[in-house]
Amino acid sequence: MRKIQKIYSSTEKIFERLVSSVTSILGNSITFILAFCLVLFWWTNNLFTTRDVHQIIGDIIFGTTFLSLFIIQKSFNRFSGSLHLKVNELVSSHEPANNSVINAEEKTEREITELSKEYAELAEQVRELEEGNT
Repeated sequence: MRKIQKIYSSTEKIFERLVSSVTSILGNSITFILAFCLVLFWWTNNLFTTRDVHQIIGDIIFGTTFLSLFIIQKSFNRFSGSLHLKVNELVSSHEPANNSVINAEEKTEREITELSKEYAELAEQVRELEEGNT
């Protein structure tokens, strides 16, 4: 049983690194430029074939949606990065804060779940103390 957990844990870490890498690649400006060139090539290549209006409109919508993926990912990466910086600054500037949450975005899903459980228990303790004082 322990061996299965170890395999799962290592597989999970590899998958999280893969997801992180793909997210960075999809949000990169150079990747968007390459995708844009690919869509332009695709559109111009299809201009010279006889097709009906529905197919042309479908291709335009498909290409635009494809490019939107890269734009949305870049926007999300920027927003997420700035949010993480702000939270890290708040945590690091507050002395009694638990510094284990700094750079939480780099933690594995299991580590985040464990931290969430700790904070849920802490919230329960605070609630019990407040109920005891009233």
